[in-house]
This record gives sequence, structure tokens and C-alpha cells, in this order.
Amino acid sequence: YETTRLKLAEFLNAPGSNNIIFTRNATESINLVAHAWGRKFLFPGDEILLTNFEHHSNFVPWYMLAEEKGIKLKVAPFNGNHELDLQTFAHLLTPRVKLVAVTAMSNALGTILPLDKIIEWAHANDSVVAVDGAQATPHMPIDLKKLNCDFFSFSAHKMLGPTGVGVLWAKNEHLEKMNPFLGGGEMINTVTVEKTTWADLPNKFEAGTPNIADVAAFSAAISYLSDIGMDMVRGHEKELTVYALKRFNELSDFTVYGPKDPEKQGGAISFNHNRVHAHDVGTILNEEGIAIRTGHHCAQPLMKALGVPATARASFYIYNTNEEVDAL
Repeated sequence: YETTRLKLAEFLNAPGSNNIIFTRNATESINLVAHAWGRKFLFPGDEILLTNFEHHSNFVPWYMLAEEKGIKLKVAPFNGNHELDLQTFAHLLTPRVKLVAVTAMSNALGTILPLDKIIEWAHANDSVVAVDGAQATPHMPIDLKKLNCDFFSFSAHKMLGPTGVGVLWAKNEHLEKMNPFLGGGEMINTVTVEKTTWADLPNKFEAGTPNIADVAAFSAAISYLSDIGMDMVRGHEKELTVYALKRFNELSDFTVYGPKDPEKQGGAISFNHNRVHAHDVGTILNEEGIAIRTGHHCAQPLMKALGVPATARASFYIYNTNEEVDAL
């Protein structure tokens, strides 16, 4: 269990391992930040800046907090290339914005967001930055020392690991000031009738019996990806994306979403047939032995902004090939 924590610190180039917290999934990691940091440090009149690319996991917790505390949510849109509209983002980043919550990569379109600029601008505005790294961590190198965000969340199951394991990395300066998310065993130092004191990090945020088996199993997945090299993973997906976009350009009656630039797009392509609903496209492909995902991809605000009820999405990983793109 602790070996996995140490491996993750190396995998993420994190400054130490004590600020790596194990949760059930990226969703719980984001909720932990919303409850333990947001409830304590955000107040009525404050603002949270999101983007149109967010998965529901990085939207709903902030919506719930905003409803509870009288906080305003603002959403930065995408531009005509389905990339973040940086000019509008900068305009929305006012002194009232205390938190910027942003995905590193869109799960629906594959758009890679310019985190370096976002974090630099946000910190210059004295805003805290929470990054949803669930889509990016399995697909590209992550360097937390260089990234310099305040919170970073992701899940094991998206990177060849077991389900039921999430990770939250956070700067010590925040974790030390935050209240515990859950109370119970393991997260305490002393307990008396009069007073309870908290354990040191990371135990402060890991109440009760942890998911020992799956966290330990996650260690094998980290080693596997580390042996391949995340630069190699990213390079392979870029090659597949370039090839897939080329093949899609040969087809008529299709709309392809996303930047269509392999430098700004991860290994996912969303598309629609101009006359056939995405769900039907998925059903027909399934009968041919081709697995894609269809629907709103837990990103309904994004679908609304695109003006469609759903898209079909093909996504790539280390085990996919050009021949499978041809079959698609």
C-alpha cells in the first residue's frame, strides 16, 4: 500500500509522497477538495471559474458547493476550433475568482487544455487551481513540480489499474489547513471526550480501513506504464490520432469535433453521422465487434454548447493499432 504511494510520487514527479491521498476515485478526490477546502475557504460572493470541457465530476461538486454557500459559478467557453477560448477565460478571471477548477484533457473531445497558462494566470490572480487529471494522467507525462497546481486528481482504473482507487495530490500548505473530509479510525492522533486531534499527513484524510488490496494492485499498473514510458504512450496515441483523423477526412456525412491538431488533442475523437443518431452508430459498430462510447459522456454542458444531444467517441490507448482504426 505504501509502496504504491512512493511509486506515484516518482511517476508524477511530486515533491514528496505524504501529500498523496488515496480515495475511491477521481470523483471522490474532487469532492474531498470541495468539502474540506471549499467549505472552509470559500464564502458568499466568491466565484469559481470552470470551463465548458468539464466532466460532471468536476462540475457537480462545485455546483453543490455554490448552492450551499452562495458562490457564483462561471464557465469559460471553447472557440471555433474546440479549444479553450483563452481571451474569454482571461476576461472571466476576476479578483472574485478564488478557485479555478479545470480538466487537463476533455474526456469527450480529447482537447488538451493549456494548463501552464491557466495556472500562471490563476496564481497571478491569487486563485487556487484544482486540476482534474483523470483523462491526462494515463495518456501523457505529468510533472507536478513543473505544473505547480494546487490540487490534482485522477483514478487508477483509467490507467490499467483496478477500480475503486482514486488519488488526490495537493500542496502541503492546503492539506495542513484543511479540515478532515471523513472522521473515524486512522485519521486521528488522540481522541478524548473533550478533544480530538488529527493524524499527520496523509493519514489525516484516509479514515477507516483503506482499499488495501486494490491500492497494492495499482502498483503493478504504475510499474507497467513506467517501464513503457509515458512519452512513448503519448507518442503512440498521437500517431493513432493523426491516422484516424486522416481516415475520417476520407468519409462523407460525418462531423468530427475537437481541435483536430495532434499537439492539442489526446487519443480520443468524437464524431457524429449527419443523419444517424450516435446511439445507433454505436449499436451498429458493436455488431461488427468495434467498441466505442456514445452519449453525452458525463459532459452535458459541453454537448449543449456543441448543439448536439450526444456524440460517438473512439478512444485509443497503448494496445490499439492502425488496423483497428481501419476497422472503425
